[in-house]
Amino acid sequence: MIDLSIRDDVAHVVLNAPDRLNALDGAAIAELDAAYVAAEAAGVRALVLRGEGRAFCAGRDIAGVDPRSDDVMGFLGGLVTPLLTRMAAFPAPTFALAHGACLGVGLGLLIATDVVYVADTAKIGSPFANLGATLDSGGHALFVERLGAHRTLDLIYSGRLMSGAEAVAAGLFSQVFPADEVQAATEAAAAHAATGATQAFLASKELVRALRDDRLGLWESIAAENRAQAALCATADYREGFAAFQAKRRPAFTGRG
Repeated sequence: MIDLSIRDDVAHVVLNAPDRLNALDGAAIAELDAAYVAAEAAGVRALVLRGEGRAFCAGRDIAGVDPRSDDVMGFLGGLVTPLLTRMAAFPAPTFALAHGACLGVGLGLLIATDVVYVADTAKIGSPFANLGATLDSGGHALFVERLGAHRTLDLIYSGRLMSGAEAVAAGLFSQVFPADEVQAATEAAAAHAATGATQAFLASKELVRALRDDRLGLWESIAAENRAQAALCATADYREGFAAFQAKRRPAFTGRG
């Protein structure tokens, strides 16, 4: 169900079960985790995640789940959360293409990705009250941070799904594109990042993580930036960037420290 290919230093990870809207069961979660492990081992400098067919990912595949014996903590805590943690810590810029249904675990995959480009056809929200279930995989944190408590609970209580344009306008994700253009835009952004100063990107990725998760204040953030800049001074790409600027030419970054 999970396809991995690598081209020009970019890993392409594809959820390939379009007949079930790329819904994920335990085996698929393990496959997806393995794809990220393999991409990291290959030393790629960017990664693109997308879904085949009409949807990015409709969430957990519950077709064969018996709610009376369902090991929810085993699935969410034992499989999904470790995957999301691995995705968020991936040592290169990551990009996702969101189209059609992006729900539950599917929404979590987007939250764990650095940059998300959204098709205007995307459907994002929390319809899970119809199952007697609640939003999971980080959805509450994303919605409350970007939408506030009232709009979050309105979405949850109503089950209404936001369009791609609404989600971007609300600050959930980066940019919205027509459905027939979003894949090309996402892959172009990843290809561009794969030729950039990877260590500088990773420094910013860590700073953003610390601001979000550790709630750094202004002066703590400035101190962290100073330390990151000092560490980058020792990298080949830092020296190349300065040399290219001074010689008025395009830099040729290798992404190495």
